[in-house]
Amino acid sequence: MKTKKSSTYRLVVLALFMALTVVMTLLFRIPIPYGYVNLGDMVLLLAGLSFGGSAGFFVGSLGSMLADLFAGYAFYAPITFVVKGLEGFFAGWLFQKMDHKRPLVATVIAGVWMAIGYAIGDTVLFGFGAAIASFPLNIAQGLVGAFLSTLLYRWLNPYIAKKLK
Repeated sequence: MKTKKSSTYRLVVLALFMALTVVMTLLFRIPIPYGYVNLGDMVLLLAGLSFGGSAGFFVGSLGSMLADLFAGYAFYAPITFVVKGLEGFFAGWLFQKMDHKRPLVATVIAGVWMAIGYAIGDTVLFGFGAAIASFPLNIAQGLVGAFLSTLLYRWLNPYIAKKLK
């Protein structure tokens, strides 16, 4: 049973992860036609690995959507809410299904989902050509996020796990 202290700690940490997702998305973004690539995936994938699928969804959906709104990409916000939320969820859910043994595999699969999800959104918003043009950069963003989040997870998880007990 979770104590009030650990529940409060978890909520505060998830809010910080959400804020860090916004910061990493806005500070480290590279504009491309119809959007931008960024490092926000690193944070939302780390949240999924560290706290599970529902936390990954919360951090990914809200943090990334807020970043889109702040960056002036409000038309992308609904797509981002779903795509990034599911990216964080898949990372946490898959990692749990793999008995917490293969974080890089879980995050790479989640990152590939992100690229596919945005390709679907780009096709709806701008056409198939735009989806094809942005797909390689979204794959690169997902893979960089997967690699960096796995490194951070290996470094930070012992501390996070200790604080939640």
